[in-house]
Amino acid sequence: MKETITNYIIEHITKQKVSGISEDEDLLGSGLVDSLGMMKLIAFIEKEYNLSIPSKDMTVENFMTIEQILNYIESIK
Repeated sequence: MKETITNYIIEHITKQKVSGISEDEDLLGSGLVDSLGMMKLIAFIEKEYNLSIPSKDMTVENFMTIEQILNYIESIK
């Protein structure tokens, strides 16, 4: 799951040249993902993992880092 999400961010969202993203890197603060990119990422996660993420859960706390994204996905499965 980690690799799938990381690769999606690198290949489809970030405009920066990166070879990898650490689990605890601030995706928004580092500029790797902007607000539109975050919405694309959430849509990808919903489709890829057959989830429905309620708007109340679309928070920085749940989607700031890859680690937080993974923890959130595990919490709603």
